[in-house]
Amino acid sequence: MDVSAEDGTPNQAGYRRSTGSPRGEARRRDLLDRVSEDLAANGLVDFSLRRAARAAGTTHKVLLYYFDGADDLLAQAVLQLREQRVERAWAVATEGPGRRTPSQWVRAVWPDLVGPQARVLEQAIGLAMYDPDRYGALARGASEQYLPVLLAVCPEHWSAERGREVAEMVLAALRGFLVAARTSDDTSGIAAGFEALARALEREEAG
Repeated sequence: MDVSAEDGTPNQAGYRRSTGSPRGEARRRDLLDRVSEDLAANGLVDFSLRRAARAAGTTHKVLLYYFDGADDLLAQAVLQLREQRVERAWAVATEGPGRRTPSQWVRAVWPDLVGPQARVLEQAIGLAMYDPDRYGALARGASEQYLPVLLAVCPEHWSAERGREVAEMVLAALRGFLVAARTSDDTSGIAAGFEALARALEREEAG
């Protein structure tokens, strides 16, 4: 994967990272939105400042005016996509008249987690595993962001310890299913495993 500046400019000399003004911040957010949309649609493979510039309708030098290089832009775009997915997870947890249970939440949120536009987040975790010194921040805290959502849908009579245990189990299982979904074509096996998780949660909720 190429995340180099591709312009031969050492340390992006001569470019400012931010204007520090409301107008400049609005411009930075617009550029970030466009790059994030490109990542969601096309993934991380062959990501570079020049590709990001094409997606944003600008030049790589303009991106270097607002961001501290390719790695900084990539990290911010991945974080934005992750925050959007967590927001959707919260929406699933709170929509409807009643309180969702963990099993209901898992069933409702799974299509979004495994959807094609979410693959970039799993790719980011893989990149962090490949080069943790450079890209570790892309994966740091990724699963933990879902803990508050899961704890919010746990039955009120559960103890804090029980809720945490179930939440950690769900996150670990979903991570495994997502890896399998991105790296194999065993759709029936993944579906069977997911159903087993949902049924296990239903039994836990009934107990």
